[in-house]
Amino acid sequence: MTNRTDEPSPVVYARVAGVAYLVIAVSGVLYGALIESKLIISGNDVATAANIIAHESLFRVGIVLVLIIYVSVVVASWALYVILGTVHKQLALLALLFRSAEAILGAATVLISFAVISVLGGQTPSSALAPEQLQALAGRFIDVRTAGLDIVLILIGVGATVFSYLLFTSKLIPRALAAWGIFTYLSMLFLGTLSILSPEHPLMLQHVLYGVGGSFELVFGLWLVFKGVDLQQWDRYA
Repeated sequence: MTNRTDEPSPVVYARVAGVAYLVIAVSGVLYGALIESKLIISGNDVATAANIIAHESLFRVGIVLVLIIYVSVVVASWALYVILGTVHKQLALLALLFRSAEAILGAATVLISFAVISVLGGQTPSSALAPEQLQALAGRFIDVRTAGLDIVLILIGVGATVFSYLLFTSKLIPRALAAWGIFTYLSMLFLGTLSILSPEHPLMLQHVLYGVGGSFELVFGLWLVFKGVDLQQWDRYA
């Protein structure tokens, strides 16, 4: 039998994941409320460009928040893999791979945000392109970034659903909470697919699903921090 006495308790990993989920939830709310909703005007490249130029520092704060989110995704996914690898190692690894791909692609979209800053910073009298052309180019970069985030939703939808399924079957957390997670991340998978197939879908649907997802991650994070996981159930697998 493997000696586990020197290994940290799964409660420690649960708390690491919980803190990471809280960081994700809070950073996501701050980004949506303070940056995305104030600077990005859908369908209006001129207004969006003017907002970013006037509030470049705020736009850069948004870049930092996005990076914090995806670093936290990696930390949370690693901690959940350590816990759930005892339940089903192959499925836990699959979930970790999908969430790692999510973090990599999500971080890559940050480069597009830097491209937007670079393009809009080229609006000088000596520029080869007119300001209107630069604004339109920046708008296309933002559209590509949005498309990349739709793919991110699909990756999180698969990876986090698998993690939630393992939490549900193992009873490491209350099944009702795990079921909420399954619903949340399947809805992210649905939203990402819908956004690719029908970009003009109602924004209200997006706001509702993001609200449900953000609420789950906040409650899930708090549960892991203060309650951890059921050690009796975990010992059955360990």
